[in-house]
Order: sequence, then structure tokens, then C-alpha cells
Amino acid sequence: MRISKPLVWAFCVRVTFAAFGITTSGNNFEVDTGAGLIYQVSKSTGDVVSLKYNGVEYQDSSKYTHINSGLGTSTVSGSLVSGYTKITIQSSGLPVTQYIVSKSGDPTLYLATYITGEVDPGELRWIARLKKSVLPTGVRHPVSDIVGGTAIEGSDVFLVSGQTRCKFYSSERFVEDNVHGVTGSGVGVWMIIPPQAYETSSGGPFMRDINNQGGTVQELYWYMNSGHVRTEPWRMGLKGPYAMTFTTGSTPSANIDTSFFSSLSINGYVAQSGRGRVSGTVSGIPSGFEGVVHWYNSDNQYWVKSTGSFTSPYMKPGTYTMKLYKGELEVASSSVSVTAGGTTSKSIASTEASPSIVWRIGQFDGQPFELKNGDKFLRMHPSDSRMSSWGGTYTVGSSSASAFPMAVFKSIGGSAIVKFTLSSSQLVQMTLRIGTTLSFAGARPSVTINNWSGSIPAAPVKIDSRGVTRGAYRGYGEQYTWTVPASAFVSGTNTLTIGVASGSSGTDYLSPNFIFDAVELQGPSGSSGGTTTTTTTTRTTTAATTAATTPTTTGSSGGCTAAIYAQCGGLGFTGCTNCVSGTTCNYSNDWYSQCL
Repeated sequence: MRISKPLVWAFCVRVTFAAFGITTSGNNFEVDTGAGLIYQVSKSTGDVVSLKYNGVEYQDSSKYTHINSGLGTSTVSGSLVSGYTKITIQSSGLPVTQYIVSKSGDPTLYLATYITGEVDPGELRWIARLKKSVLPTGVRHPVSDIVGGTAIEGSDVFLVSGQTRCKFYSSERFVEDNVHGVTGSGVGVWMIIPPQAYETSSGGPFMRDINNQGGTVQELYWYMNSGHVRTEPWRMGLKGPYAMTFTTGSTPSANIDTSFFSSLSINGYVAQSGRGRVSGTVSGIPSGFEGVVHWYNSDNQYWVKSTGSFTSPYMKPGTYTMKLYKGELEVASSSVSVTAGGTTSKSIASTEASPSIVWRIGQFDGQPFELKNGDKFLRMHPSDSRMSSWGGTYTVGSSSASAFPMAVFKSIGGSAIVKFTLSSSQLVQMTLRIGTTLSFAGARPSVTINNWSGSIPAAPVKIDSRGVTRGAYRGYGEQYTWTVPASAFVSGTNTLTIGVASGSSGTDYLSPNFIFDAVELQGPSGSSGGTTTTTTTTRTTTAATTAATTPTTTGSSGGCTAAIYAQCGGLGFTGCTNCVSGTTCNYSNDWYSQCL
């Protein structure tokens, strides 16, 4: 069939230069972004019922895209405002107003969620329910793809072809989670969460929450608030702006301009002109550790990574608690006031103590990644066949940190045991310190050294949420210490046994448990060389890996090789003094040197 040139020209204009705007299509508002994305929003519920990109429908037809599982009956309005399409959804039964905004030539839903109270069922999330057939690859695929799986814990942990899967395993720390998405052939759908979008969420920079679940439907999330390992109350007000964008597959930039929201009459939106900043310098974070500065009050939260000079994000005016973390371990706290249009000068320095240590397992940084199974638990269940056995014995001087379990459980896996050697000159009163990052069901350490038993600590503040089985490790971060009398020790081999104390019970990995940060035995405070030198350990926290940095000192003798983190010297030490390739023997004090 021959088509006339005018008709061909008209067809090309319609496809290539679609008109930007908002119209009505039946019971829906229809927005054409003029950039290949056309979407429809129900006038009665505010559900996004259609998402067509470059002519392909990506919205699942059985479940829609919305806040939580839908806002239900709502008052929905749509119009063109200041050159932008704006849809406002006011829920009739929940304290939620949702905004969906688009601008010409941009295949993006710009979103903002305003709340005046907690939302049933105790969580607040944007969830896009998309067609799995055209978007088969999820976030950190396949850790949250549950198709063909059998539930092994609750209704959210599954066994699929011999591997454990869970939607919680798709999580990332808020401080890094600015873009995540699902993809298919030549297409990607992405959540973009600029730092300001987190300001009225809860949990701080290290909070993690669900990003994706791949079942019969590909579900893409951004969690603003939830009860998952909850450590602080909800914040109210405006969540966002944040965005959901479409690409031809590439990952979009996290740097999006949402300043145009100032012209759209969005509840709770504060423009940059109404904000202030904090600038200063971080000091005292050892080389190789990440530094994070965190500001928060009951209304807002902000953060920035820094081990030197810093400038905060633009913050709403107010007085804030200001904290400094070495990794995720709090090492300083102060306060600061922010005024609109101003920059407050405020530096912060670590106040972390440097005790004399006889030995240390791991590093006190609020993270368990260097310990046994610490490289795996974020993405799999403790029962997974890919996990190493739990419990076990760590021998100071020959074992690596990866031989010490990152968690212990009351009903499975056994205790954590540490073997260490002392000389007769070391039989003095010492301090045992154990740091934990998260406790479940009131669990805390019980300790014995040889025939001596330490007192049982008080139960930690309860967090009413599963932890390690869903890849979580960040709680309140308890520190426990015991004064151990000289009579507890013997010349030669000593045995420390760390178990779980709790009045609660449970089955297997849902029995009371806690996650280790690090363990150390501290020598007398006035001993020679009684300060700990800078630790040279580099962490890539997003991948949960650990690597050694440039050497500073070297071991000198012995035919055997000590692993990374193992002891390599100290008074009375008779083990390996040569460190594995890539690490060196670093002097801490007269009692202890370690391969780093």
C-alpha cells in the first residue's frame, strides 16, 4: 500500500513530538510527558493504573502503583500549574496527601508525600507494581526474586532452588541509597531519592529498608517510614521530593533539580532560600575508616560523609543534635543551630578512647562485616547453605577475624569461643569489652573466662522486629564491659566463652541472638605503650568487604604466617610474627600487635 507523504509526515510528528499536558481519559487523569512516558491516575483512588513508555505498558494490570497498598477513596485533582502537570491525591481515610508532578520532556513522575500522622499498617512506602515479563531483573538480582520459592520464615523469607531469598535482602543504607531500580531489555524503571527526600524519614543514615520484591509482579519500593528495626519515632511532614523515572536501561543520575516545587503549592515544601547549612571539619577518624556526620531533631534528619572538611545539605531552621560516626560507631555528639539563609560554623572531633589492648577481634566501627558470615548475611538467611557454620573457636595469634562469628544464637550454632595465651607477667586485672550492633528478643552476652563467670548485663532496649534473619544489623549499638580479676587468668592458654543470655526463647535462628561489632581484652590502663595506634583498615560498606591498606611496620620472625586481623606480637606472645601478604604487623602496645 502506498502512503502519501503528508500522511507519513503527520504520523512521524505524532510519535516523535508528543504533546505535553494533562487530559481526562474515562475515570482517569492522563499525563503525557512529551518524552515517551504516558501515565494514567485514577480520579477516585489516586492509583497509577497505566505506565506506558515508548509504547510499552509496564504497569501490572492486577495491582497498581501507589502509597502503601493504596490510599482508598480519595479526592483527586489534576491541572497544569506554572507549566507543570500536578495531580493531588487527598486520602479520605488516612492522614496522607500524595503529589504526582511531571515536566515537559522528562519521562519522570516527581513525587512528594505529606503526612500528619502515622499511617496504618505502621509503614509508609511508595510501591510501583510493574510487569515482571518486561522488567525481569530486580534490585541486587536475584536476592529478592521469590518466584518458585517456599516460605521458610514468616511470609517473607523463601527458599528458591536451594538459595534463600527475601525482599529485605534488596535493602541499602539510606546514606548511599539515592538510586535503585528494576530493568528489562532496553528499559529501566528507577527510584531517585535525593538526600533532602530523607529529611522527614526515620532511622538515620544507616537505616535500611525494602527496595524490591520480584514475585509474579515486579515490585519497586521506596520506604519512607516503617517498623523494620525501628530505633526512633516517625517524623511527620513532607517526604520528598523524590522521583520515579524511566530510561532505556542506563542508571540515571541522583542529582535531580526539584526547585520547581516552590511554584506548585506543595504542603510542607521549604525552598532552599528558607534553609541554612552547617560547615566545619571532622577530626579524629582513623585512616581507612569512613566518617559520617549526622544532624537530627524530632522533625528532620540530615547527614554527610566526611573525614575532613564538610558542608551539610540545606537544612530547615532549628536546633539539631550533631553526631559523628567512625563507620557506624558513634564517637562524638554535640548540638548546633541552623538559621534560614545562613551557614553555621561547627566542627566535631572524635572522643573515642584509646585503651591499652591485649588483643582485639574485629574493629569497633558499628559493623560486623569483617567477622564470619559478615560478608554474606545482608543478602541471605543464616540457614543458607552458602553460609559458614555458626559458633566456633577463634585462636588469638593464628585466626583471622573471619573465623569469629558475627552473631550468636541461643538455640543453634553454639557459642563463640576465644583461645588466648598469657604469660605470668600478664596475670593482672583486665577489662573485657564486647560491642554489639543489634539484639533480638532481649539477647545480650554471657561470658566466662576459664572458671570465672561475668555478671549478666541488663536486657537491652527491645526492638520489636526480626534482625539478622532479614539482613539487618543496625540497632542501638550496646557496649558491654566486665572487670576481670587477675585470678580468672592462667599462665598459658585461656578460654573465653561468649553465649547468649535472655529470658526469652525461640526456635533456631529466631531464638534470642545478637550481632557482634568487636571484642577486646584491655590491659591495665597505666601499662607501657597504653595507647592504641591508628588502625589502617579500609571498608567498602556497600559491598560489605574488608581490605588492608599500606603497611607501616613489619613482623620479623617465625616460619608461619598470621592472617589479617590476627595477633603478630606482644609480651608473652609465641605465635606467628609474619603477616599474610598485603598486611603488616602493626604495634598497638607492649601487649599486642596485629596484622593489618
